Amino acid sequence: MTASLTFSATGARLAMLLWCASLTACGGLSNFTQDTFKPYIPEVVQGNFVSKEQRQAISPGMPRSQVKDILGTPLVTSLFHADRWDYAFSIRRQGVAPQSFQLTVFFKNDVVSSVDGGDLPSESEFVERLQVQRKAPKATNLQASEEDLKKFPAPKAAAPVQSAPALPASYPPLEPAPR
Repeated sequence: MTASLTFSATGARLAMLLWCASLTACGGLSNFTQDTFKPYIPEVVQGNFVSKEQRQAISPGMPRSQVKDILGTPLVTSLFHADRWDYAFSIRRQGVAPQSFQLTVFFKNDVVSSVDGGDLPSESEFVERLQVQRKAPKATNLQASEEDLKKFPAPKAAAPVQSAPALPASYPPLEPAPR
């Protein structure tokens, strides 16, 4: 009977110890922030980039083939809107709000009648948006001043170096002489 009482008391103590250990383990998770396990989101550039310079090159009266040479193949063409070409472009980068641009070219009798689109970036502005802005690390000063050198103990005087024994002028042959 004493063995069963000892076991139940030991089991209760063991259960209490495990319960306390589990509570302290959960308390250690408070150091993690939401950004600790943030997934990698790749940069996505989709669509046909149309620059401000390309937009300015399109004028009413141009044929479709010339528009296609300047802007490229339209992203969206529709059977129901055969007289309309849509060019859409978007950039999605981690830490930056998504940017979308769009240009619509309207045709009448296979020539440009009008062009509609928002504010398009120039080619140099587009390149600037793609470049990653990283701060250069501060260069470390590698020069030690006299005060810095005084902080370290002076080197001990080296013992005089004894010269090594003289090497023989010639060495014995490695292979036995032929007989």
